Amino acid sequence: MRRTFLSVQAFSFAALCLTCAAATAGGADDAATIDCDNAMSTVEMNVCAERELDAADAQLNAEFKNAIASIGKSSSEKPYDAKSWEASLRASQRAWIAFRDADCKDLVPYSWTGGTGTTSAVLGCMSAKTKARTAEIKEMFEQN
Repeated sequence: MRRTFLSVQAFSFAALCLTCAAATAGGADDAATIDCDNAMSTVEMNVCAERELDAADAQLNAEFKNAIASIGKSSSEKPYDAKSWEASLRASQRAWIAFRDADCKDLVPYSWTGGTGTTSAVLGCMSAKTKARTAEIKEMFEQN
């Protein structure tokens, strides 16, 4: 007899999809009226965690754009020229995203063994790492 097991990553993705579907099933108005300071249900907590990640991601993107603009003002010679520096920052950012996603989406669900808090924990992990990355980039490029 062949048994099929749902991987932790597949489960997390399915849970995230179900959360998003449940949040939007009642319409955008229902999701908009959730009070994240008093979220009680798993769906509400997941919607709030997703909002927090969206806000953190928007802030990271804004800070990343500021960093790119700051690099553009650099007039150093190769290999420390603006074009090379920007390429390195972009490569670093892609690697960081892969790390964040692996650490949060792949590793965190094991702590929850597929429980109802898994999606919120994954989103919370991603938010925390995104906020930390935003602070790193901001600090790195404040002086430039």
